[in-house]
Parts: sequence; C-alpha cells; structure tokens
Amino acid sequence: MNSTPSLSLPVWDLTPIYRDLEDPLLQEDLQWLRDHYPAFSAQFRGNLSQRLGDALEEWERFAERLNRIYFYLHLAHAAQLEDEEVKNRLHAVNVLVDSLSGEYTSFFTIELAALPDEICQQHYATDARCQRLRPWLEQVRLQRPFMLTSEVEAALGKRATFAASSWSSFYDEVEADLRFSLPDGPATLEQTLHQMNIHPDAEQRFQIMSTLNSGLAGPFARFSAQVLNMVVGSKRVEDKERGYPHPMAYRNRHNRLPDAVVEALHQAVVTEATPLCQRYYQLKARLLGLPLLRWSDRNAPLPFADRSRIPYAEGWQIVLNAFQHFSPELAQLVQDLAQRGAIDVPARPGKQSGAFNYSVVIPGGVTHSYLLLNYQESSRDVMTLAHELGHAVHGLLAGASQGALLASAPMAYAETASIFAEMTTFQFLRQRLQQQNNPAALLALLTERIETFLNSVIRQIGFSFFEQEVHNHEGRLSAQDLGRIWQNSLFRFYGAEGETFQYAATENLWCYISHFHNPFYVYAYACGELLTQSLYAAQETLGNQFEPLYRQLLRAGGAQDLPELLRPFHLDPCHADFWRQGIRNSLLPLLQEAEELAKTFAKTG
Repeated sequence: MNSTPSLSLPVWDLTPIYRDLEDPLLQEDLQWLRDHYPAFSAQFRGNLSQRLGDALEEWERFAERLNRIYFYLHLAHAAQLEDEEVKNRLHAVNVLVDSLSGEYTSFFTIELAALPDEICQQHYATDARCQRLRPWLEQVRLQRPFMLTSEVEAALGKRATFAASSWSSFYDEVEADLRFSLPDGPATLEQTLHQMNIHPDAEQRFQIMSTLNSGLAGPFARFSAQVLNMVVGSKRVEDKERGYPHPMAYRNRHNRLPDAVVEALHQAVVTEATPLCQRYYQLKARLLGLPLLRWSDRNAPLPFADRSRIPYAEGWQIVLNAFQHFSPELAQLVQDLAQRGAIDVPARPGKQSGAFNYSVVIPGGVTHSYLLLNYQESSRDVMTLAHELGHAVHGLLAGASQGALLASAPMAYAETASIFAEMTTFQFLRQRLQQQNNPAALLALLTERIETFLNSVIRQIGFSFFEQEVHNHEGRLSAQDLGRIWQNSLFRFYGAEGETFQYAATENLWCYISHFHNPFYVYAYACGELLTQSLYAAQETLGNQFEPLYRQLLRAGGAQDLPELLRPFHLDPCHADFWRQGIRNSLLPLLQEAEELAKTFAKTG
C-alpha cells in the first residue's frame, strides 16, 4: 500500500518552540530546572504558611518551563516514533525531571494539602495570586486523604520514568511498527482500520478485519496483555496504599465529578442508549441489504453515501466555514493555527496513529496549540479535524485566560469543546443538504452523526465496563482472558451473538486500544458527547447569548467545576435525570429522523 504522504499536505513546524534538539534555549531550560528545583526547596519547604503566594507564582513558572520542554519532545516523538535521538533525549529529560522533582519538590503538594483552612482563607483574602490560583490549590487539597509521606512520594516520583507508563510508551512504538497484509500491500494499523471502515464490499470488509484480528494475535496480543497487566497491577498497588476505595476513584476525583454522577452517566447509557444503539444497527443492516451485520460492518459506508474523497484543502474549508458560521472569533483562532504551521496532516509510516491536540502555556504566558492528524480523505477525517480544532480553540482561550496551572479542564469536560466542534460542523452540513433537498445525502450524514454518537457514548462506556472488569479482577489476565472480557462487553451493549451482530474475528481487537493504558480516561468521551448535546439544546432558549457564553465556558479551562460551568446555560449535571435526558433529546430524534428518511428513500429508490 502506498503510504507516502502528499507533498501538498501540511506538516507542523516546531521551530517556534525550539529549532532542534541542540537549540541553546532547550539547554537553557534544562539548566534552569537544575538550578531552580533545589532553590524552590530551600525557599519554601516548611514556609508555605508565610509565603504561599510566592510559592504558587514560582510553581507556575516551573509548569511553563516544563510545558515547553515536554511539548517539543512529545510532538517530535509523535511525528517520528522511530527517531532514536528524540527517544533518548525524552528519556533523559524524564529521568532528570523525576529525579529533581522527587528530591526537591515532593514536599510541596503534601504541605499544601496540610495547610490549615484558616491560613488558606487569609491568603485568598490578601494575595491576588492565591485568589487567582485558588481552584488549582483547592483541587490539590482534595487529594489530602490519599497522599503518602513525603519520603514515599519522593521515591515514587524518582522512579516514575521506569513505572508502568514506560510500558505504554514502548507499546506505542511497537504498535506503530505493525503491518497488515492487505491486497494493495502492507498497511499500518491506521491504514488497515481506514480501509475496513470505507470499503464498499461487505466480504472485503470482513477479510480486512480478519487480517487485522489475526495480525494482532500471537506475540502482539501477549505483549498487549503484559502492558495492560503492568498498568493495572501498578495502579492496584498504589491505589491500595493511598486508600482509594475503588479503581475509578482517582479518575473521578481528578475529573471533579462525584462517584454518583459518574455512575448515573454509565447507567443512563446502559438503560437509554443501548436499546437505541441496537435499533440503529438493525436499521443499518436493512440499509446495507444485509440480514445481519458483522462487526466489520459497524462503520461501513451506506451504498448511496457519497464515497468521493475529500481532499484536505476541501475538508479544511468545510470545517472553517462551520466555525465561521457559529463564531467568527473561533474561526480566526483556527485560521491562525494553519498559518503558524501547527497541524501535521498526512498519514505516514513511523508517525503516531490516531489524532490529538496538544495545547500548553509556555514561559511568558504564551499559549501554543498543535494538532496531529492521519488524514486519509474520508468524511470521518473531516469530523476528526473538527474535533481536534475544538480542543485547540479550547486550549488557546483557556491558556490565555487562566495560565499554565489552570488552563487544562478535567478530561470529563475537556471533550465537550471537541465534540461541540463536531456538532457545529454536522449542523452546518445538515442545513446545506436540507437546502439542496438531497434526502440520500442527508440520510448518509445523519447515519454518520449517529455512529459518531454511538462511538463516543456506547463504545467508550463499553470500554469503561471492560476496564472495570479488568481492574476488579484479582490476578494476572492472559490475552485469551482479555479477549473473553472484551467480547462480553460487546454483547452487553450491541446484543448477543446473532441479535444485531456476528462477532467472528473480534477477540483480539482490544489489543490496539491504547486508552486502556490511561485508566478510565474513556468515559470522558461519553460525558463530553452528552454535555454537548445538552448545550446544543440550550441554544434555542438562549439565542444570541449562547455564543459569548460558550466562549466564556472555553476560557474557564480548569478554573470551574462542571456545575459552575453549566449554570449560565441553566443545566445541572448533578440532577438524576440529566444524562438520560441528554440521550433522549439527541440520539432518539436523530434516529427517528433517519428512520423516516429511510422509509422515504426506500419508496423513491
């Protein structure tokens, strides 16, 4: 398979960060760390009650400096995973930072958490720096019951480079080297998944999935099982020592969501979305003319869908127009990103699979945002572009407003901005097709949007239940054990064998889901999707007030929790029915519209 990227596709320019690995500015930043870590300890250990504002100001400077270093190295690594020089430098920096922070700053969060409430209140009232960073400080203090001694925290920090996360990093490199034998030649994982999702022939889709499933078997499945066992085992030991009551407790607290809210989200998906999911795929089987779907048909294009390729320039213009239609201010941020060379577009060997956005605040309060794509000219790639640009405008606005410590929203609502951008693009295209009176194209667009919803909500909550079973299992799990748990999670949400799907050649597909190495990250996608749908519904009542309120939400970053963020929109995520209503008000109307269009299309077709 020809995987050479088109020369016309943009690749990112990292020189605004550092010119290269030998840039004197990089060496200066590393020396700054060597000098300032010991100085921080000397100045502030035991003195936080008197010098809290000074300490927080200096801590933010650390965050900015570390952001610049890691931003460059992680982006350079993602662009070419096989570059040994970058890998070596990244490893050396990890060792240096873990050693310095473990030795000199492990005391900081422990002493912050231990400060008496009255001392903190005094600083909030008298020091503007403390008041500005109060949300960050209060989040640190919430972790007080789960902190270990300073000596233990220091030891954990020093060995972090060699902990379970190192397995995950190595996994990314091994996965990037995978090749699958397709009719057109060897293909990467990204290319194989793409071909399976776009091929118009059901038998060919199944053959591609079978090739993928068998290619993941054997050594890679055993390697993936080992990585996951290391991640799970390491987390289990640390959770027990810290006193977390259950495997999801750390993630929920980090997301600033009560356990009951997260449980309500999961149960709403099980009770409300699962029947609609199965109903949709039964509709899709009819549209494809198949008696029963195979798992390889899940994302298959409809026979009347426009399968023409969408060159990147055209996809970019579609997304830019959608942003412009909703918010000229956000559209300008998007245009600026392209002009600054902040997007790496083409799929190529050695490049990290998937897509991501990385936004940071670096010294001087300067905010940067870069996107990695593997654009292969499908309509799904256009939506991925919109998704990552949503993250980008969120990062840019929050970084400029909140600074390095508060720029990042918790994962559970960081996904809101990205999915909102997808919805903005979808609504723009939907209105255009309605004006053109093109029911076939409109039906195809609706089914794509429904499938995006199902992939964000059903699929990700399915991943979460898979993780829960894995993390609650005592002892090591083999690749075969994980395959059985994986398939059981499919049955739970998509129906038993033969009801909606046939599941042949799916037992190894858990192997390529790298999100499992970041435990319970995945439910953030469902949270973001349903929050977005609720926000969209609020547009009707808020009218022209909505767009500035939405930009205000983006600027908040991590400075507000979810109830605070949604209060201006008259939404309450803690209400027992919030998540169920989000599904009923979004997925159900889309499905009903698709079913009605399908009837009309069948009569006229």
